[in-house]
Order: sequence, then structure tokens, then C-alpha cells
Amino acid sequence: MKNIVILISGRGSNMEAIVRAGIPGARIVAVIANRPDAKGLDIARGFGIEAMALDHKTFAGREAFDAALATEIDRFAPDLVVLAGYMRILTDDFVRHFAGRMLNIHPSLLPCFTGLHTHRRAIEAGVKVAGTTVHFVTPELDSGPIVIQAVVPVLAGDDEDSLAARVLLQEHRIYPQAVRWFVEDRLRLDAAGRVELLDAPTGPEGWSVPPVEA
Repeated sequence: MKNIVILISGRGSNMEAIVRAGIPGARIVAVIANRPDAKGLDIARGFGIEAMALDHKTFAGREAFDAALATEIDRFAPDLVVLAGYMRILTDDFVRHFAGRMLNIHPSLLPCFTGLHTHRRAIEAGVKVAGTTVHFVTPELDSGPIVIQAVVPVLAGDDEDSLAARVLLQEHRIYPQAVRWFVEDRLRLDAAGRVELLDAPTGPEGWSVPPVEA
């Protein structure tokens, strides 16, 4: 059984998707928010998960907050830390402390459109597909080794909200899958620092078989 701590800042829809997935071998031991008004805290409590807020505004700076957050997370002896809509840039020390055991989801097909306003920028760039990426967290923002991605079309007439809604549906599919692979010890970095999925048969087009679970 692997212990998982999930960090959120708001409604926590990806957190909820992971909890509802009921991943074998995974135990969600805590949900922590950096905002006391994060709606996801009540959702987590509804599932019987210990949920708490550590308000970043009460700390002198980013380093002090991240140090306190790391101490709080370590109380739960996590095998994996999951960033699920956690809207803070992490300090290098924090990232190094949880290196190799921290995942994030980003609403673009990395390495394109790192940072904020991804859907607006995708539409403005005229791309024909957008999507979302689960990756391991490294000190460089939105640049860690990629675990899994999902693609959605950019439709004529799309705005930020309509594109974001379709991308979010795919986030709810692939994040639980990535967590499951981690729990099953099926993720390994190759010599080039890329994620290799172990024991993943592929079809004639190269996609993993079976496809990502809904």
C-alpha cells in the first residue's frame, strides 16, 4: 500500500477524480490546501480523508512556507505527492526533497504553453489540437519528465472556457491512470531522462493496449 498526499488550491476536481478511481494499492492519507477557503477540502472530508489548510499568506516568504509544508507532508510518510490544481511555484529545495515522488498535471501538451493562460494562448496560436500532460516535478517549471498526455481538438468558435472544459474531462481520465502506474511501480526513467512505462503492450499504431481507463 502506497501513501499519497494531494495538494490543492481550489475546488480539487482532479483530487476528487483520483479518490473516486479507487486505485488498488493506493491510500489517500491527506489533502492539504494553501488556501483555507479551498472547496476541495470539504470534498476530501466527505470521503473521510484528513484535510487541512496551511495558509501561505501567514508566512514570511515562499521558502518559509514550503519548509513548513514539507514538514506537514512528511508527517504522513508519503510515497507520492500529487499536485492537483496546486497554484503555487515550488522552491527548489521543496522539489528536491520530493524528487521522483511528486506528480503534477498541466493543461497543455508540454513542452508547449508552459505557465499560465494555456487555453487562451493555444487558441491565439491557431493550434489544431490542445490537451493535458501529467509529469514528474522538477525545479524547472512545467518541464519534468512526461508520464502521459491526452489530446483534444481545438474547435472553430472555441473560447478559453469551452476548450478548458474539454481538457478538464481528459485530466480526470489520465491523472488517476498516472497515479495508478506509479503505485504499480510501472514508471521508470530511461538513460535520457524520459519516462518509460513498463509492461505496456502496444497495438500496430504504437498506442498502449488497453487504452487509458475512463
